[in-house]
Amino acid sequence: MPVKKYNPTTPGRRGMSVVDYSELSSKKPKKSLLKPKAKKAGRNNQGRITVRHRGGGVKRLYRVIDGKRFDKLNIPAKVESIEYDPNRTAFIALLLYKDGERRYILAPEKLKAGDHVICSEKAKVKAGNRMQIRNIPVGFGIHDLEVQVGKGAQMIRSAGSSGKVTSLDSELAQVTLPSGSVRYVSKDCYATIGIVSNIDHSNVIIGKAGRKRLMGRRPQVLGKSMNACDHPHGGGEGHTAIGPKTPKTPWGMPALGVKTRRLRYTDHLIIKGRRKKKR
Repeated sequence: MPVKKYNPTTPGRRGMSVVDYSELSSKKPKKSLLKPKAKKAGRNNQGRITVRHRGGGVKRLYRVIDGKRFDKLNIPAKVESIEYDPNRTAFIALLLYKDGERRYILAPEKLKAGDHVICSEKAKVKAGNRMQIRNIPVGFGIHDLEVQVGKGAQMIRSAGSSGKVTSLDSELAQVTLPSGSVRYVSKDCYATIGIVSNIDHSNVIIGKAGRKRLMGRRPQVLGKSMNACDHPHGGGEGHTAIGPKTPKTPWGMPALGVKTRRLRYTDHLIIKGRRKKKR
């Protein structure tokens, strides 16, 4: 969908843009597929802030998304509407299955109300259809990728993202992710054909701080603007540089360029990392 720009009538409007939602359904979301979503404000179960710069924002209801779909195997479904979801960057599609049940899924690009989709071990290669990776032709765009068999969609779910099946020659399939990394995935895992909707999401300019507050984000302050007791970069006269020391987090750990990967047990599944090694 196109990005709509505003005339610079105020400083906040200058350069501000939004995605044009005119093609989306204007009806209210399906009530049976809604759940309450309590705000955490970055706090854990003990009430302590574990994620900074969170709080406030507009109230939201969570839309229950079906990330598996294989419990509706070989049951065709009709797309009733394409809707906005405040909890994610992509749009969602309301499906009406032939048995009368309704469910939400992530909407791929070019999927429209009235289209028919299906989840099957082998189906037609068409946007919105979900099938096993062993039956997806090499080179086609995929999303909602399942990494562990039976767990449901885990990867490639943000707006405008897509991966592709690179090879089906060995026992495991090779899948290229949006980051550029290539990894092994079981051929029994499921994936959905197509690119995730709302491709223009990355082109939106927020424009003002107040709009960010509505999203539940609070202001951020540079460490070198703080006192020495509040941040390793703090202290000194005025807005000085951080000095010869390496950049640190507020808790004194190294930042910027430090490896943070913990899932070592999946290293054997990664063929090519997302970062190119420097010679």
